[in-house]
Amino acid sequence: MRRAEHRGWIEFGSAILNDIAGFYVAADEATFRAKTVQLEQRFARLESRVAASPWFDGENFSLVDAVFGPVFRYFDVFDDIADFGILAGKPNLQRWRKALAARPSVRAAVSADYPALLRDFLDRRNSWLSGLQARAAA
Repeated sequence: MRRAEHRGWIEFGSAILNDIAGFYVAADEATFRAKTVQLEQRFARLESRVAASPWFDGENFSLVDAVFGPVFRYFDVFDDIADFGILAGKPNLQRWRKALAARPSVRAAVSADYPALLRDFLDRRNSWLSGLQARAAA
């Protein structure tokens, strides 16, 4: 039963990654705002499930945790651009995000220049978010 539930949350993580792609490529403010709301709603659903500590389902790191490491890594860069409110008021996710960021295997999954590479990638999208990023950097 737990494995089946975990498979479902892994798929949910994949759906969030797709939503993140829509968020960073949104060409106009209306689309960007819609993607922001969609992400906030998905994370609200996840917040209601993540109650264990330190990982998704308690003491044991699982594939669900491995899926969400990259999800939260995007927000490390997004949070430097602006507070979009997507993760606001979600203490369980904040705790889980912090635990994932501190885990050596999650940290080692990308190079130290990942944030700069992601910012460059966002710049090249010519999207609403890339415009916000340019204004935040100015």
